[in-house]
Amino acid sequence: MFRRRPTGTSEVLDTDQAAPAADSADSRPRPGVTAPKGVPTPKRSAAEANRRQPYQAPADRKTANRQARDRDRSDRARRTEAYQRGENWALPRKDQGPIRALTRDVVDAHRGIGAFYMIIVLLLIATVAIPIPIVKVVGEIVVIGLLALSLFEGWYLSVRTKRLAAERYPGQSTQGVVLYATMRNISLRRLRVPKPRVRPGDKI
Repeated sequence: MFRRRPTGTSEVLDTDQAAPAADSADSRPRPGVTAPKGVPTPKRSAAEANRRQPYQAPADRKTANRQARDRDRSDRARRTEAYQRGENWALPRKDQGPIRALTRDVVDAHRGIGAFYMIIVLLLIATVAIPIPIVKVVGEIVVIGLLALSLFEGWYLSVRTKRLAAERYPGQSTQGVVLYATMRNISLRRLRVPKPRVRPGDKI
């Protein structure tokens, strides 16, 4: 009624039935595991160690000083470029803040005689060498008149700046705007630092 299977046949059947199950289990992708691409996946600690660049101490004092000078030179160049662009963090205290930035924009967008003040003054100084009294007198009158006109322009630009500041930055102090606007107005446009962000005639 009950017949025993041959020992060899049972082992063969068990092996044949277990093999597909093992193959299917191995062939199923495991979640969260990246398939190898010819090389074993490195451990996280090993990958982080490879990314880290260990600090190499200078071999001698001369090398250390050279490296320090290179770092200082790079920092100064970066700060100078940021200063010329008008970035607030790189500006000296007298140029910082939204009111000073607004003043610079108002002055740089203004078309006036103040931008040529230094050139005209240098030309008039040359007239001092001319041994003609009337030329000297006229030159002095022109210099005084040009200075008065430049001061008036500086005052006018500061009034515009204060009016715009009251609209855009209420509560912000406008102390020193008159002198700041006047000094920037009589500077040559190419020599103004921070560099102008607007062109003459632009609406502020």
